[in-house]
Amino acid sequence: MTPLLRKLLGMNLALVFTMYGLLIFGVFSIESAARHLDGGGEYFADRQKVWILIGSVVYFATAVIDYRWFRWLGLPLYVAGVGLCAAIGGSDSEVHQITLPGGLSFQPAQLAIAAGIVMLAWLLQDLPRLGRRIPKVGWLLEEPFFKVGLIGVLTGVPFLLVVKMGDMGSALVWIPVALVALVISGVPFRYLSFMGLVAAAAVPMMYFVVLPAASERGAERIDLFLDLVQGKEVDIQDDGWAPHFIAIAIGKAGWQGTGWLAGEERNSMHDRRLIPFKTAHNDFIFPVIAEEQGFRGGLLLITAFGLLLVLCLFVATYARDPMGRILVAGVVALFFAHVFENIGMCVQLMPITGIPLPLISYSGTFVVMCMFLLGLVQSVWVHRKPIRVAEVEAGG
Repeated sequence: MTPLLRKLLGMNLALVFTMYGLLIFGVFSIESAARHLDGGGEYFADRQKVWILIGSVVYFATAVIDYRWFRWLGLPLYVAGVGLCAAIGGSDSEVHQITLPGGLSFQPAQLAIAAGIVMLAWLLQDLPRLGRRIPKVGWLLEEPFFKVGLIGVLTGVPFLLVVKMGDMGSALVWIPVALVALVISGVPFRYLSFMGLVAAAAVPMMYFVVLPAASERGAERIDLFLDLVQGKEVDIQDDGWAPHFIAIAIGKAGWQGTGWLAGEERNSMHDRRLIPFKTAHNDFIFPVIAEEQGFRGGLLLITAFGLLLVLCLFVATYARDPMGRILVAGVVALFFAHVFENIGMCVQLMPITGIPLPLISYSGTFVVMCMFLLGLVQSVWVHRKPIRVAEVEAGG
């Protein structure tokens, strides 16, 4: 048996089937959610299929390559992502995207966080090892405060740049990634407790000073969210329009929902364009799913995401080195943050932010990025045990 075939047969099939189940569910959801846009839902569903095919090539190629080789891509991709975020932060772009020749566009914030996870996994493993070879300064690289500083710089710089861009959704994702990196890298509980107290004390300054200066729109959305939580009256003809009708669409669906591609005869709020139809196929796809598929559809979707994350955590327990564990944990934190924020903002648990639902939303390059990250998780599983040279030479 060749090494390549051994790797393909040794993949975690539960992870593969769960990922593709979510992708297929997403294609059908996009077809219904995007039916009000130019070209109709079939056009966007077909484009999503193309992105899934590209992502599949990336996924399986990443899975069969030893994840340790990707550490050499971490630094250049991280620098590129942060640099592009800085370039967009100084422009007037409201979509936070960069358009390449040929009409291809992507969000550099997504590139930065994917590269950031690889950088964290690589440096948190290899720098202490390097320090053991340099006795005079090596002790410093193994100290907890060095890990805290390293994680703070690698996550803090892109976080501030993305906040400056006004993309609060993509910025918030960095927080759970940093927290997970701190825990998995072995930072003592006393350090974590102290940082938690400092962060809690800094919340008022961040809310009243930093946030309004960085993103006036983000501050307004948080104020609107707090008004809704407290039961205050909001203007549903203006800023309160989206959260008001989204919550109604989810709440009235019942167990079965209105059905896929439901029209006016089934009292579909999406058919009446009361769900923001221009972004219903990406940021607001969950309300469409919840209305059409009902509570059972929403529960099935959340259960599938839960299964995906549990399978990833299962892979992390079998990782052969700290890099593999941190890498998988970072991917889990990223996916959890996206799912929690996207669904949470639709049920008034979180402020409204522009953030896609992984593997479900129509988001082009973000689908490929998600499949690349899951390919890294699969690579950690496939390479959990080094392939013995003697078996390869013997042909199996």
